[in-house]
Amino acid sequence: MKTPSVIIIGAGIGGLAAALRLSHAGYEVTVLEAHSGPGGKMRTVPSAAGPIDAGPTVLTMKHVFEDLFADVGETLGDHITLQPLDTLARHYWDDGQTLDLMADIDASAEEIKQAFGIRARAEFLTFSDRAKRLFSAFDAPMMQHPSPQSITLAKCVLRQPKLVADMAPHQSLHTLLRNSFSDPKLVQLFGRYATYVGGSPFQSPAILSLIWHAEAAGVWSVKGGMHQIPQTIAALAETKGATFHYDTPALRISQQGGRVAGVETPTGRICADAVIFNGDPHALQTGLLGDAITSAVPEVSVAPRSLSAHVHTFAATPKGIPLEHHTVFFAQKERAEFEALSAGRTPDDATLYLCSQDHPETGPGRFEIIRNAPPDLSQSPKEIAECHAQTFQRLKAFGLTFDHAPPVNALTTPQDFATLFPGSLGSLYGRSPHGMMAAFKRPTARTRIKGLYLCGGGAHPGAGVPMATLSGRHVADAIMTDLTLTLRFRQTAMHGGMSTA
Repeated sequence: MKTPSVIIIGAGIGGLAAALRLSHAGYEVTVLEAHSGPGGKMRTVPSAAGPIDAGPTVLTMKHVFEDLFADVGETLGDHITLQPLDTLARHYWDDGQTLDLMADIDASAEEIKQAFGIRARAEFLTFSDRAKRLFSAFDAPMMQHPSPQSITLAKCVLRQPKLVADMAPHQSLHTLLRNSFSDPKLVQLFGRYATYVGGSPFQSPAILSLIWHAEAAGVWSVKGGMHQIPQTIAALAETKGATFHYDTPALRISQQGGRVAGVETPTGRICADAVIFNGDPHALQTGLLGDAITSAVPEVSVAPRSLSAHVHTFAATPKGIPLEHHTVFFAQKERAEFEALSAGRTPDDATLYLCSQDHPETGPGRFEIIRNAPPDLSQSPKEIAECHAQTFQRLKAFGLTFDHAPPVNALTTPQDFATLFPGSLGSLYGRSPHGMMAAFKRPTARTRIKGLYLCGGGAHPGAGVPMATLSGRHVADAIMTDLTLTLRFRQTAMHGGMSTA
């Protein structure tokens, strides 16, 4: 039996995790990446201070990465240095209120007590317990499961009837939070977790409150920047035999005999027994990789679309208020912000998230600022310039300035994301998380076309670095199961286009 061959389209974190697992298992792995290096949305932009992370910056669920490295005979700490953050995030409101959430839950409770009173402390601890129960209950049957079924989760809930109240199945996240906290600032703070998966707290299901437990369990910074993760995984996969072709876009996925047979590139066709698409599944559904595979995923799996963002990346020296590694500046009116986003408009006043990659006490540092935006591809240069100016005017109102303002081209817009990630329409998180059943509508690793598989933030279990990494495990397991059976009992296609028994 010949060595099974797999082509992975896209070197995002999901595709890299799959490449590492499959190459370790002895598969012939070829990774095609249209950009000049690995990472996908975990990308960087150059600056005088060094490469700046321009994608995800919050790393949680460290065990996912420990498991990935352990499964290929390696130790995470031998390759990547993760540093736990004592302060998960600092939060500012424009009335002068501040709040730090800490790695220690009791310390967070004390911070909340000092800021909002003893009642708020009790409410926070009750909410945290609820989030922990939900995370513990749904981690295995939902996130860790390669193909979750609603009936399986229903059985899980029946075994633990109290979960029904915890899930608040007919409530939005905002409604749950409004019923959980008496202070609207805490409602706004914990509602922000819906944006982690590209949604609005007013339309996302209450069960997304479990995201808080993932963060409360620990947040890490990566020595050298988040981009060290994809670079390290890619290098390790190469040592195990994977081949990477950068600046090589996939043009079309070809089929033969009713199943995927390979991928066409600008330099020719590469044959394979299986193809993993590590991109936005919407690209397949709309025919960007061939009309013959538009049936691979149904439209319900890719629409409606999630939020996008305006992302600033720059190096400068900060002045004014103290920053943590993660700092949030809240909008004045939460509902108005998300009403604008839901209507497809860029809000005039939006919550700003700032990552201080270096957290310098003096001198220049590297910064990323993320502002939620609709996946709107029609913004004019004038509107983009206004958005750019609004961001720094808003920070100045909080007391934060920089020694020099970055130029407009330091801003990545939804239009830019649409170009960087074809088929995404500018959306950064794939399908929208809105609606109680949204999680079951995301496509899983196996598609409707034999030999074609999915991974990445647009596939199950969803957006976020840990989730996309888990998708790499799911797709690798699916391929190792399917190809073991397929190659044992079918004719083997040769690269010359012929076949032999």
